[in-house]
Amino acid sequence: MAPFLSRVGRSMRGILLPTAAVIGFSCLLTYFFVLYQPTVGPGIAQRLGWQAWDAVATVDYFDKEPSTPVVTGDPEGAQPIPGNDDETDWWEITSNQPSDATDDIESYPLDVWAPLLPHDTGLSEIAITRCMMPPSLVGDLCTPTTTVEQDAIKGNWVRVDRDLNKQAGLWTLNIYYRRTRRLDIPLITDLRLLPANEIPEPLTDPWVKVEHSIRDGIMRAEPLYLWYLPGKTMNEMNTEEKANLITEVDVLFGEDRPWYGFEKLEPPVTPEKEGRLESVYVTYRRGVQAVPRAHPLHFSRDGKFKVLQVADLHFSVSRGVCRETDLDPCVNSDNLTNTLLGHVLDEEKPDLIVFSGDQLNGQGTSWDPKSVLAKFAVAATDRKIPWAAIFGNHDEENGDVKQEQLRMMKALPYSMVQRGPKDIHGVGNYVLNVKSADASMTSILTLYFLDSGSYSSGYLDWLGYFFPTEYDWIHEDQINWFLQESSKIQPIERPFTPDTSKDFGSIWTRQADQITPTTRKLAKPNAIMFFHIPLQESYGTADRDVRTGQLLDIGVHDLEESGAAKKSDGMFDKGLKTALESGHVTSGGIPEVKVVANGHCHVTEDCKRVNDIWLCFGGGGSYSGYGRVGFDRRFRIYEVSDYGETIRTYKRTEKDDVLNSYILAGPGAPLFNPRS
Repeated sequence: MAPFLSRVGRSMRGILLPTAAVIGFSCLLTYFFVLYQPTVGPGIAQRLGWQAWDAVATVDYFDKEPSTPVVTGDPEGAQPIPGNDDETDWWEITSNQPSDATDDIESYPLDVWAPLLPHDTGLSEIAITRCMMPPSLVGDLCTPTTTVEQDAIKGNWVRVDRDLNKQAGLWTLNIYYRRTRRLDIPLITDLRLLPANEIPEPLTDPWVKVEHSIRDGIMRAEPLYLWYLPGKTMNEMNTEEKANLITEVDVLFGEDRPWYGFEKLEPPVTPEKEGRLESVYVTYRRGVQAVPRAHPLHFSRDGKFKVLQVADLHFSVSRGVCRETDLDPCVNSDNLTNTLLGHVLDEEKPDLIVFSGDQLNGQGTSWDPKSVLAKFAVAATDRKIPWAAIFGNHDEENGDVKQEQLRMMKALPYSMVQRGPKDIHGVGNYVLNVKSADASMTSILTLYFLDSGSYSSGYLDWLGYFFPTEYDWIHEDQINWFLQESSKIQPIERPFTPDTSKDFGSIWTRQADQITPTTRKLAKPNAIMFFHIPLQESYGTADRDVRTGQLLDIGVHDLEESGAAKKSDGMFDKGLKTALESGHVTSGGIPEVKVVANGHCHVTEDCKRVNDIWLCFGGGGSYSGYGRVGFDRRFRIYEVSDYGETIRTYKRTEKDDVLNSYILAGPGAPLFNPRS
């Protein structure tokens, strides 16, 4: 028996040792040639780019701070703007462009896919490749074949980092293109998608067919091929032809509109199968599509400024599914919501729209945030209304992280969104100042925006899905940031009176219904603060109106459980109650922030004053978010008048009912509690 076992052992050793050696050597080769990505050295910043004698830029073009410091409060030594007469307002000639708008387009990298950059450089070649593993794991292993000579002439291959087979397919499928600044290379002027048995017309044009089907890897799908038309060289083109060059390619998921400046290439790569599969489109941009920017925020000449809060859109890659509504029929809820919002905007005509979080539904339905962000603000951008946004707890559940989403939002038309500091919790903590319409450009209203986070704790199930158990909260470093920003606000003489009123005759005369103040004070302007998840104090005991003895709690509440975080770093006491409008001993300790505006709770829409601070909910405005049958979708409006002195709020419902109009601050508002 022993000799037999010895022979078996020698036999197994003879098999296992070579096998182990082969496997080990294969793993070593896989590491070096597939998985290993060498780290670039310090010389990368000095490497000369191909096709140009420019240094390769390592600048983040989407995340740069403003080139000039932002002044909070009154601009010191502000001078009247030359030529600013009755016909020209200062905001018409004051730049509100982001710093990257002044970048030299010629410095944009050619070998990086960056569809948000306004590239004017044309494409020279397009290819489609399949890969058994995603590029995030294997890098550029599946890049189309090339040579050094082709790279020098036509440009390096650039991967469109959007998997065409993301929803279905046997492998990943990506579009690649080359981009060149050379003047002697024919550039692409047109794209077509055609079945296998068709060719583009006219036949005399030099159309080029991409080798792989754009549906490669999708079972039981008819092949569809991408064709591109190389046109003239840059040297041969006139200005109009240059403006029609194909300058960027992207991919859209869903049936809604593509990103601003892009067009859909019909037919869809993958047709929509309702409830199972979202459509996939190739999109492209011609020339440079300048993104329109909003004018600086300002009051009207008669001292008014209106803010409309849009709470909890909960949009998805699909066209949306209606929830808890008596609207019948109700299909394509995202589109219905945008139609409703557009109607409300036409009725209210706000000066600013604030999306107060949960623009994305999360929960597995907003798995491609870019396709969702392309449509969430169209009601505002189509009407050229400035808008701002903060994040909610659902926005980051699927797909791109907040930093990437914020980059995208900054690139949309009329966006006022800012990144804010990077060294504190949250993404999108920032301040916007609303200035007077006169030549002094005095800041007479402050708007604070904070990121209240997503979830502070949760657990992973056995499939790896995260289930949250507690909401996040505003952290101490955010409170300190708010106090620091508040300390920068310069006091003004209140109530504010426009400058140079004598020069403008009756333009600046106060309205008949405005109360002429009998006393004046030196204090910071009134402020409104927006963040998504409410504070615990929103569910506390309301103040009483000293005039009537009634509780100051206006609107519907108690239809759902508390949506506040269980933990707190003391934003209410350490932040809101500490930041006063004046440090003078006779000021009475009135808080600078008169109103806190929250979302998060869709069927809670009351305004409650607690310790002199109004805590208000927006109420759900979307058919795509949860609701309650009989509870109409609604939007909250803040109407600021008397040059920032008076804040009134009310709600407009889907049935055009105006509810609970109430003065929160200013003449006619409940008196503040006396303090020592």
